[in-house]
Amino acid sequence: MPSRLLLREDDLQPDEERARDASPGVRLKTDVVVIGAGQAGLSAAYHLKRLGLTPVRGFVVLDQSPSAGGAWQYRWPSLTLSTVNRIHDLPGMRFADAIDTGESEVQAAVAVPRYFAAYEKRFALPVYRPVHVRVVCDRGERLVVEADRFDVSARGIINATGTWETPYIPEYPGADLFRGRQLHTKDYRTAEEFAGQHVVVVGGGISAIQLLDEISRVTTTTWVTRRPPEFRTGPFDEEAGRAAVRLVEERVRAGLPPRSVVSVTGLPVTPRVEAMRERGVLKRLPMFSDIVPDGVRWPDGTVVRADVILWCTGFRSALDHLAPLDLRGPDGGIVMTGRLATQVAKDPRIHLVGYGPSASTIGANRAGNAAATELMTFLGLLER
Repeated sequence: MPSRLLLREDDLQPDEERARDASPGVRLKTDVVVIGAGQAGLSAAYHLKRLGLTPVRGFVVLDQSPSAGGAWQYRWPSLTLSTVNRIHDLPGMRFADAIDTGESEVQAAVAVPRYFAAYEKRFALPVYRPVHVRVVCDRGERLVVEADRFDVSARGIINATGTWETPYIPEYPGADLFRGRQLHTKDYRTAEEFAGQHVVVVGGGISAIQLLDEISRVTTTTWVTRRPPEFRTGPFDEEAGRAAVRLVEERVRAGLPPRSVVSVTGLPVTPRVEAMRERGVLKRLPMFSDIVPDGVRWPDGTVVRADVILWCTGFRSALDHLAPLDLRGPDGGIVMTGRLATQVAKDPRIHLVGYGPSASTIGANRAGNAAATELMTFLGLLER
């Protein structure tokens, strides 16, 4: 078995060229590994550095994407700064410092990656990419992150892998017999590609509403949801936000799988939503029972012909690489603890940010701070 080389701080520099040249099997030893360089991961990295950890020797960030931007770089072109919910500032640097926020029609897939890249550079964060993490294993006093380019040995992990890599499509009888096209939100690019086809849009979240709006402008649609959608009227103030977070937090502290944000916040009634109502687009149908070769069918035998089924059915947390640690409980979730429910109760060396109550841009910022502080305290790297 070939020996492994322990790298010095100056042997690995956090740039794409060196990460690409790193030999498989090379191991880096550090205190904390942040997995993922989206909003939550960058927030955690910022606070680790602010609290005194030295880049590379003290902490590294591993990101599987080829460039900065997290999942934002893969969003559909029509998602612009004017249509996205809101992009919250990362700690220490405003979004407006990197992007002209007056240009509302700039694609989010362009603007956010530009902001994240500027952020990584300003704070000299040790982000290595592209690095695909395969598994994380417990090796006694240390955890080993096994990746495609090199392995990393660490005392603690802040996992910030989000959900984009694990789209969820529920199983329905007959799906394999459907002669049309099936795709997920993740695969969506433009509405124009569906012109002249009947599209069944499945899902009751914000993305479903946005895509239903776009597609219904160029072709016919049918909107289907599992539960009746709940539209939120009035302002979503700070108190309402705290109440929504509490509901999600209660679930993860009890070891239950986190629910979607919209399930507790409701759908905002925007001018676009009002316009959709006027156009008759928001005539929701309950979920069909099965899929037939040329459409979908309900229990009473009603069939709607379809050329396309667009599954806007959300994502699941991308945590498969943590499977060897056996963190999940009997209810399918992970029991979380800590001030903001980022700490894994079964193994306090591991924090999950962008999971449960922190699965939002503003929640991710707060979670990054809490996770960095609590993990460093637990590892004895920060004075209480």
